[in-house]
Amino acid sequence: MDDLVLNVDFTAPERRPKKEPESRKHQRFVQRRRESCPKENGHAAAPRCPPVSQNGSTGADASARTKGKSRGTARGSANAVGDSPASQNDSRGTGGPAKTKGKGRGASRGTPKTDGAPPAPSKLVAMDCEMVGTGPGGRTSSLARCSIVTYEGDVVYDQYVRPEAPIVDYRTRWSGIRPRHMANAVPFRRAQREVLRVLAGKVVVGHAIHNDFKALHYSHPKALTRDTSQIPLLNRRGGFPENVSISLKRLTKALLNQDIQVGKKGHSSVEDARATMELYKVVEEEWEQHLRQNPKQE
Repeated sequence: MDDLVLNVDFTAPERRPKKEPESRKHQRFVQRRRESCPKENGHAAAPRCPPVSQNGSTGADASARTKGKSRGTARGSANAVGDSPASQNDSRGTGGPAKTKGKGRGASRGTPKTDGAPPAPSKLVAMDCEMVGTGPGGRTSSLARCSIVTYEGDVVYDQYVRPEAPIVDYRTRWSGIRPRHMANAVPFRRAQREVLRVLAGKVVVGHAIHNDFKALHYSHPKALTRDTSQIPLLNRRGGFPENVSISLKRLTKALLNQDIQVGKKGHSSVEDARATMELYKVVEEEWEQHLRQNPKQE
C-alpha cells in the first residue's frame, strides 16, 4: 500500500486585529445625527444631512475650514509679497511720506529763500510824517500828514490826516499844518489802513522813524526798517560824532549840499521823505553789507 502523506498545518490561523470600538462620545454624536436626519426610503437625505467623518465633523464643516484656510493663506501671501499697511497708506497719501511732503511744502512757503542781496529799489520806500499837538497842553503828538515816496522820489501817498482827538496845537512852525488843511483831511483810521497797505512787505526808510510809527499806532518789522538817524556811517561821512543823532536838515546839508526845512511855512513831509531816501543811497551798499554781516544790528 502506498504511503499516504498528509500535509497538516497545526499552526494557529492569523487573526486580524479587531477594530477598536469608537469612543462613546463619537457614538453618541453619530446616533444623534442619524436620529435628527429625516429619512427617505430608509436612506438619509444627503443635501440636508451631510455624512459624518471619522473625526466627528461633517463634510460641510471640513470644506468650510479648508476654504477659510485657503483665504487666510491668500491674505497672508498678499501681505508678504505686497506692501505693508503703512506703505499702502502712504501710497494713498495718508501715511508717513505724505505728511513729510506736506511739511516740506509748508517750510518752503514760510521760509523764503534769501541770497543776501540788498533790497531791490521796488521794495524800498521812504516815509515822513507831520504831527500836531492833542490832549492836555497839546503834548500828545498826533498824525496830521503822511507822505511816502519811492526809491526814485515819486510820491505814492500824501494825505492830510484828521486826528481822533481835538487839535490843541497845530505846531505850524515845524509841521506846516494849518486849520484849513483839516477841512478835507482823511480820518485817522482810514489813513492808517491806507498807509499800512503801502508799507506792507516794503523796506521803509525814515529819519527817527520810530516817531512816525508811533503816530500811526504801528510797529514795522525791524529787519525792514532803515533809520537814517541811527547810521554811524552817515555821521562819519558828514563829519559828525557816530554816537549822536544828527538832524535831517544838518545831514542833508553836509552830505547832499541841499537846504531843506527853510522859511516860515514849516516842514514839508514830501521834501523830508525825498531827502531821507537820498541820504540812504549815499551809504546804501556799505550799510546793507554791514547789516548782512551783522543781522542783529538791523
